[in-house]
Amino acid sequence: MSSLKRKDLLDIQSLSVEEILLICRSAKYFKDIFTRSVKSVPILRGKSVCTLFYEPSTRTKLSFDLAAKRLSADLINFSVSTSSVVKGESLIDTVHTLEAMKVDYIVMRHAASMAPHFLSRNIKASVINAGDGFHAHPTQGLLDSYSIMERRGTLERGSMEGLHIGIIGDIKHSRVARSDIEAFKKLGARVTLCGPPTLVPDAFEHYGVEISYNLDALLPQLDVINLLRIQKERQKGSLFPSLREYHRQFALTDERYRRCRGDVIIMHPGPVNRGIEIDDAVMSSPKTIINEQVTNGVAVRMAIFYLLAGGAPLEEVSEERGSLENSN
Repeated sequence: MSSLKRKDLLDIQSLSVEEILLICRSAKYFKDIFTRSVKSVPILRGKSVCTLFYEPSTRTKLSFDLAAKRLSADLINFSVSTSSVVKGESLIDTVHTLEAMKVDYIVMRHAASMAPHFLSRNIKASVINAGDGFHAHPTQGLLDSYSIMERRGTLERGSMEGLHIGIIGDIKHSRVARSDIEAFKKLGARVTLCGPPTLVPDAFEHYGVEISYNLDALLPQLDVINLLRIQKERQKGSLFPSLREYHRQFALTDERYRRCRGDVIIMHPGPVNRGIEIDDAVMSSPKTIINEQVTNGVAVRMAIFYLLAGGAPLEEVSEERGSLENSN
């Protein structure tokens, strides 16, 4: 594939396998920059990036900010709490304001599913979905896919074929789970969801996944364990007896960790509820790639900015121009 021929990045569903692999391979080139003393390149010099977050965020927000800065873009942080949104300004009026300012990229997180899709239809700027309701978190799905392939040592087509990936925890309220499922399935992995029945609805079977409620039976089969945060802020009512009971049945404890495969990969999108989803001893295991996911998130988001700007595959840029410093 010669480039990412689209204006926006809104979900995994609309991406082809070739596009996913293009983003991941481009991310590898950008990650190489992190080892340099000067970690920025002028690829987006003169371009502007606005982060429009209607929900709190640490990792995703900082990751997009850093990605934009490392590409030398002008960064505009839109703070909802100090904007006219608190006075009742509608989303469409906010869109028109950003349009008038000639912003090139808008990175949007919103509590309403499909809000970034609405934004993309009403603005010329490229829109990147940083999480919308329970619907999607595509850049997390991409960075998780990249992280697995990187740990396995190849970014080639078929590198996730046959892998058995378990997604454990609060599936019901997780946009990460939905995007991960779509990305992992497209790349050929077998996916099993596991958690309390109240948090793993049967409706997820339409994604072509398996469902288990017995973590102890599932763990020895898994090549990748992807743990999800219990999203207490999104839940209404008690969906399981207690956090202690959840930990007893579904946490990756040190004892369970010792029964996993020797080459298992352990992931978590963060923030982690220590002692609930995963024990401290497992957090520090060399099989745990949580910090690598954070690093890879910056590289993947740099790749997305670059490719949405019409950037050519970086293998071609490197061959033709010798370095990233001269690209775009």
